[in-house]
Amino acid sequence: MQAPDRPVIVEMRGVGKVLQTGSVETHVLTDIHLSVRAGEFVAIGGPSGCGKTTLLSLMGLLDVPSYGDFRFAGESMRGLGRAERSRLRNQHIGFVFQSFNLIDDLTVADNVALPLAYRKDIGWRERTRMVASALASVDMAHRMRHFPTQLSGGQQQRVAVARALVGDPAILLADEPTGNLDLRNGEIVMGLLARQHAAGRTVCMVTHDDRFAAMADRTVRLLDGRVVDESTFQQLRSESESGLEALRAGDTLW
Repeated sequence: MQAPDRPVIVEMRGVGKVLQTGSVETHVLTDIHLSVRAGEFVAIGGPSGCGKTTLLSLMGLLDVPSYGDFRFAGESMRGLGRAERSRLRNQHIGFVFQSFNLIDDLTVADNVALPLAYRKDIGWRERTRMVASALASVDMAHRMRHFPTQLSGGQQQRVAVARALVGDPAILLADEPTGNLDLRNGEIVMGLLARQHAAGRTVCMVTHDDRFAAMADRTVRLLDGRVVDESTFQQLRSESESGLEALRAGDTLW
C-alpha cells in the first residue's frame, strides 16, 4: 500500500504533452498531477488512445513533457539531455513491453544481459551472476541458451521481465505486459510482477484489464489525456457506452 513516509520516485505537477503536426496541435496529456512512491504498485487504466502509453513513456524518460514539472527520485528532469536521460533509464528504470522486444539472433541470456552492456562498472563475472539471478527469478534459468524463437509467447515475456529486472531498477514500468498473451500466461506474468512488488519493488503498469488492475495498490484513470477520479471515469464510460448503443440501434445523437 501507499506509504507517506516512503520517498517519491516519480512526481508530475501540471505535466502536459502536445504533439505538433504542421499547424495542428494535439494535446495528448493535459495537466497531469501524479506521484508514485517507492514500493507502490500503480495501475494506469483507461480507454484506447487516452494517453496511457505516452504517460508511461514520460515516466520512463523515453519522452519529455511539453510543459510542467517532472521529477525523478527528487531531481528535476527539466533540460536534461538525451545522454543523461539514457544513463538514468539504464541504471534506474526497467521496461516490459507488450511485444516482448527480444532480439531473435541472441540467446535468452544475451537478451537479458543487454541492459548491462552499458554499465562499465560491472565486470563479466558479476554480469553473468546477475543474468542468472534474473532468469531464476522468472523461472527461466533452464532456457538460458535457447533463442527467443524457441520459446512460447509466455516464456518470451518472462524473459523480457528478467531483462527489465537484471539491473535492479528503482522502478519497473510495464506497458500492457499481458496484451499478447492468453489468460493463463497473462496470469503467470502478472504473478511475477506481484512477486516483485511483494519483495519491495516499485511497479507501474498500463493495463486495459480490470482484473489485473485490481492487483495494484491503486489505479490511476486516464480519460482524454487527463487524470480523472473513479466515479467520473465510470460515469463518462457509461455515457460513452450508451452513445455507442444508440449508434448501433440506428439512432442519432444530435
